[in-house]
Amino acid sequence: MSFAPTALVGESFVGAGANAAHTNAVIGRKGGPVETAWAAALATPTTGHVPFMTVVRPSVPVKPLTLFVNKAAASGELHERATWGSAQAGLARGVADAVEAGLIPASEADELLIIAAVWVDPAVDDLDESFLNQRTAAHRAIEAAVRSTPTVGDVLAAAAEGPANPFYTPGAEVLAR
Repeated sequence: MSFAPTALVGESFVGAGANAAHTNAVIGRKGGPVETAWAAALATPTTGHVPFMTVVRPSVPVKPLTLFVNKAAASGELHERATWGSAQAGLARGVADAVEAGLIPASEADELLIIAAVWVDPAVDDLDESFLNQRTAAHRAIEAAVRSTPTVGDVLAAAAEGPANPFYTPGAEVLAR
């Protein structure tokens, strides 16, 4: 499998409650638009949102190089530890899992970049569950990107049943309008 220089995009939501993980992943080749966005995001942090390179361990960045972009400003000791600790570790492991599973060819890992927008709930209360959910969400987001899922048919079938997410599900009377 070879990745084109354009972007592949995937999403995954795993878990429930305060320790759930929601990850959006964009994958692209160095020299393309993803590299431009990757470098620009790294070079232009904003208050509360400081993109950083995801590492497996200090001085060992995951491959493909992955930019962690937090969707929620880190606030409070536990939320900060979850953002920079358990969620980052889960993202790193999920990317490595995707390479190990062949979703991303190891032979191309040095030529690719990933931007991961990661939700860590400020009410997070279990770092291990945060890690496990993020690991799974990262792997599934990459898988969705690589496999181009869901299909348009999947989206239309889900829309026919009615939209829903962990924060809102419209009632039948709203859907009927």
